Amino acid sequence: MYTLCFLISGHGTKGVFELLSGWRRTRENLPFKDRVADAYSDVMVSYTMTSSLYFIAFGMGASPFTNIEAVKVFCQNMCVSILLNYFYIFSFFGSCLVFAGQLEQNRYHSIFCCKIPSAEYLDRKPVWFQTMMNDGHQQTSHHETNPYQHHFIQHFLREHYNEWITNIYVKPFVVILYLIYASFSFMGCLQINDGANIINLLASESPSVSYALIQQKYFSNYSPVIGFYIYEPLEYWNGTVQEDLKTLSQGFNTVSWIEQYYQYLRVGNISATNKSDFISILQSSFLKKPEFQHFKNDIIFSKAGDENNIIASRLYLVARTSENTQREAVELLEKLRPLSLIQSIKFIVFNPTFVFMDHYGLSVTMPVLISGFGILLVLILTFFLVIHPLGNFWLILSVTSIELGVLGLMTLWNVDMDCISILCLIYTLNFAIDHCAPLLYTFVLATEHTRTQCIKNSLQEHGTAILQNVSSFLIGLVPLLFVPSNLTFTLFKCLLLAGSCTLLHCFVILPVFLTFFPPSKKHHKKKKRAKRKEREEIECIEIQENPDHVTAV
Repeated sequence: MYTLCFLISGHGTKGVFELLSGWRRTRENLPFKDRVADAYSDVMVSYTMTSSLYFIAFGMGASPFTNIEAVKVFCQNMCVSILLNYFYIFSFFGSCLVFAGQLEQNRYHSIFCCKIPSAEYLDRKPVWFQTMMNDGHQQTSHHETNPYQHHFIQHFLREHYNEWITNIYVKPFVVILYLIYASFSFMGCLQINDGANIINLLASESPSVSYALIQQKYFSNYSPVIGFYIYEPLEYWNGTVQEDLKTLSQGFNTVSWIEQYYQYLRVGNISATNKSDFISILQSSFLKKPEFQHFKNDIIFSKAGDENNIIASRLYLVARTSENTQREAVELLEKLRPLSLIQSIKFIVFNPTFVFMDHYGLSVTMPVLISGFGILLVLILTFFLVIHPLGNFWLILSVTSIELGVLGLMTLWNVDMDCISILCLIYTLNFAIDHCAPLLYTFVLATEHTRTQCIKNSLQEHGTAILQNVSSFLIGLVPLLFVPSNLTFTLFKCLLLAGSCTLLHCFVILPVFLTFFPPSKKHHKKKKRAKRKEREEIECIEIQENPDHVTAV
């Protein structure tokens, strides 16, 4: 559930910061209804769209197509949390903004709810009192046109960062940075490892980790001991049955009472070709020997009248493997299980590590298929919902770049493809759309003369909310470092890469690349020139019709 808390925090704080930014961009002298209407029309459309994408992506995981109950429950909780987040932002947080606006307009303190003293009174008080009671309007006139411009992040972006990132001498270094980023991402994507390592599922300081590390270091040439369980009565004295058992155990080192018993009969030159002789010698002679007494627990006898029957038995198989023990153990499991369905002998194979291998196989393949279908559905929906086709194109490129970057860099950071990393990759898709979409669509719809001015306005409008949300998200990941769990550390790595790559694209890569490539802003110049020419023609006609009224022109 801690995974749920961190994933849903990114969606909730994004809505809070975006709506707060939209509220701050409204004029303070407007009525409350108009301010709320302006803020909601500016923010809630894009937030509704991104919330829908979240709901679709995790709704696919909560559907009956998912055969892992844990993943299904997780996705169901995510869907419920997304709905709660959305209605909280839409209703309660908006009401809080209205209440804060009333306090602000009537010059009441937003925390202490008391009347803010006049500037003359504050000048006679200590500095700490002035800091606590200052509403930010002492040096400027109240109800100014755009007070949000004085926010320190907004001021930094407008006066310093926008000019620096669009500087012609900075752009080549950004291109080189992206080429390095893409190279490392591609290199990591070629080295993806599966998550079948049991160490990733254990607490980092537990004795089981020490055992697993020693076993992999010194005894990695052998597979885990596989239990081979026969759960039906067999004619073990029959030569055909003996050949079938040898065929099934071919290629394995066996620890078996059957082989030891056959060896015992051959050495003693004892004949046991029928049921009664086979079972009587087994019980009265073989299992009485001290060196063979440990096999008593491997044979289950049943007595029906005067006859004894073997109703079940077990033996152990150990395979010779290479250094990649986990991968070959999965292949052995996939090889033995189908044989249990087609062979005449009814048996099952089991080892405790098979539980984790089955969990890995299901938790990786199913989310990959579901996420692939979800991504396709999301792209189809966004194609019909977008305001501008180039905005959709840039959004697909940005999300793909972020997704591949997270995938490649987490591989280079020794993160395997397990259930946690797969869920984080699905979340990265939504996280990237959530932050890149407003920036891109504001750029493509801008009507300024140059691309540089358009990207400056886009960063000035959405940069503060993006920076606040991603910074809060990354700071919230710090407690994960102190949890002694490998899965938690995997979650920290994946979410840290998701936030960092998204921040890199929003503030460094996109502001530079959007100044090189389409959409072009020349048609806006032509429209403005056409409007200016049309206005001049109208003025000339008015002058010709009324030459005495030139001053009006």
